[in-house]
Amino acid sequence: MTVTEPGTTSLHADAVRTLNGWRPADADQEQLRLDYLAHLAAQPEGLYRSCLPAHVTASAAVVDPAAGRVLLTLHPKVGRWLQMGGHCEPGDGDLASAALREAVEESGIPDLVLLRVDGAPVPVRLDRHQVRCAGKDRPENTHLDVQYVALAPAGAQELISEESLDLRWFDYDRLPEPSDHSVRDLVARARLLTG
Repeated sequence: MTVTEPGTTSLHADAVRTLNGWRPADADQEQLRLDYLAHLAAQPEGLYRSCLPAHVTASAAVVDPAAGRVLLTLHPKVGRWLQMGGHCEPGDGDLASAALREAVEESGIPDLVLLRVDGAPVPVRLDRHQVRCAGKDRPENTHLDVQYVALAPAGAQELISEESLDLRWFDYDRLPEPSDHSVRDLVARARLLTG
């Protein structure tokens, strides 16, 4: 008998609905979308960290379009500058809410708003990556990350949380090292969409 996380059915249904309705910008993103949907079809618990070897995560690039900057966190486990994000939790009603919750918790900015298309928050990218979220002595697992853009009010001030080694704003054209292609691609997409 499988123990089901509370809220799994609605969060799972939302993830499937979100991915079915999302139209990616290129063939690589389309293949990831199909892979994520196949994962969710095979895994009713596929949104939670307990689902191994892969699970869906939600993240957001926190941007201040007026200043042309993005807020990044120096992740303690990964040792790189990343967007805000993490694991879905049983109380998350949908993927967008999970991404927004993580962005608010990790940025300390309470009045973030997700970028919307036709009145609804939509993902802007997908990224599949390996990580040791269970600890350095545990096997790697795969994050199937659904990425959003969170809009910060002009001049917003960050507040570092215990989940970060550092938290800083960076100009779009001056992203820090070490960061990876996924962060750079997400920031480029956010910049394009927020003008």
